[in-house]
Amino acid sequence: MIRAAALLLALPASAEVRFDPVLVPEHVYAGGWEHFVGGGAAVWDCDGDGLPEVFAAGGANPATLLRNRSEPGEVRLEAEAIPALDGVTGITGAYPLDLDADGVRDLFVMRAGRNLLLRGGPGCALSEMAGLPAGDAWTTAFTAWRERGEDRPTLAVGNYVDRGDPEGPFGTCDDNRILRPAAEGWRAEPLAPGFCALSMLAARDARDRPTLRISNDRHYYVSGGAEQMWDIAERRFLGPGDGWDGPSLWGMGIASRDIDGDGLAEVMLTSMGDQLLTLARPGGYEDAPYGTGTHATTPHTGDDGRPSTGWHAEWGDVDLDGLDDLLIVKGNVDQMPGMAMEDPNNLLMNEGGTFREVAAEAGVASTHRGRGGALADLDGDGALDMVVVNRRAPMEVWRNRRAEGGSIAVEPFDPAASDAFALGAVIRLEDGRSREVAVGGGHAGGQAGPHHFGLGAAASARLAVEWPDGALSPTVEVPEGFRGRLVREGDGLRAEPY
Repeated sequence: MIRAAALLLALPASAEVRFDPVLVPEHVYAGGWEHFVGGGAAVWDCDGDGLPEVFAAGGANPATLLRNRSEPGEVRLEAEAIPALDGVTGITGAYPLDLDADGVRDLFVMRAGRNLLLRGGPGCALSEMAGLPAGDAWTTAFTAWRERGEDRPTLAVGNYVDRGDPEGPFGTCDDNRILRPAAEGWRAEPLAPGFCALSMLAARDARDRPTLRISNDRHYYVSGGAEQMWDIAERRFLGPGDGWDGPSLWGMGIASRDIDGDGLAEVMLTSMGDQLLTLARPGGYEDAPYGTGTHATTPHTGDDGRPSTGWHAEWGDVDLDGLDDLLIVKGNVDQMPGMAMEDPNNLLMNEGGTFREVAAEAGVASTHRGRGGALADLDGDGALDMVVVNRRAPMEVWRNRRAEGGSIAVEPFDPAASDAFALGAVIRLEDGRSREVAVGGGHAGGQAGPHHFGLGAAASARLAVEWPDGALSPTVEVPEGFRGRLVREGDGLRAEPY
């Protein structure tokens, strides 16, 4: 970080992070070609007890909901039936968000087939919600944002190969869709051209404008495609005249975070071979130099020198030193001979501008065919634990033993707004760190809820919220260990513990 340097210089050298495996109910993401991709995890507190649940896609298997019964120091997840999904398969992933503006988070469920909306209710009750336009595309990406004057979110749905095209699969990428609020649910608008999207994220870009980023798989678009950026206000794709010349990747996942304290978010794009970290500069992006340590091109264990395959990526401060570290979930597509078969996950520790691989030492270098994942505090002890959904192998969960250092977890909340969860708000810490409230990114799954910040040796943090309407709240101070909401009260801000 830049502005956080004074804080970090006051810290002792960070302790090595260690994770312990957690026994969880067996769940496998499985299936044929339609489930070579997908396999996401959605993480959110669906019962209001302050601990997040995990919804994991199953592909040809049923999805699973893991209720969180943890206590500090012990992660305990228990499988619970989802009556609304009884008999439903083909699920590729899911994202939690408030779809109907009732102040309770719901779930957008992606499928190879008709997508589903599940309304959140008491005790994690999920019931099907009407309103989606008809369709049976192969959906593999999702994001959402709020537009002024609308009482519900606008949704972006990313589709993969057009399974109905007899010329496929190569060169037959399906169109994506924008779903805008209508009197009855949402109405669909095509977003073309589509280049086989595997991740989407609506967030502020290097121009500091709300932009839809689409990560695309060149394996199926073959040629003529690239990563895409679409200006949300102007409703147009960006090009070289905007400072955007999209790279061509086997795009799998997106992770966005301001890691240098300049107020602009860097973007990690997973792929085959080099994993691409792009550094935000005013108005545009530049690729991180190889010496940054984030390319993770080949396996870091074993002797397989073939290129790696990256899927889910996520930032999080796993050692609580005030610097965001990076998880990249890895795994062969299936039996792709040109790519590494024993392909361990990456856990890249941020050392203040460069990154160091520690997954093996930390105990999380699984060589299963990883897909989706999450970094989340499952047991409420202030440290980020890890979830990985695997293809053709059981899902894995690890508990962070917790490094020395403190943390906070905060969530903007505006009870007077139609979007109480303040999608598009930005949390700003006085040390220079910032975090945008967004839905999307990763690979086929994401999180909603409190935003975790490591504090190192600091006893408290001072922070403010820039609300979606542009208003900046006063600064409040919260103590180390605080977990709760930042509640908007007129022009004021109140820290309310869970």
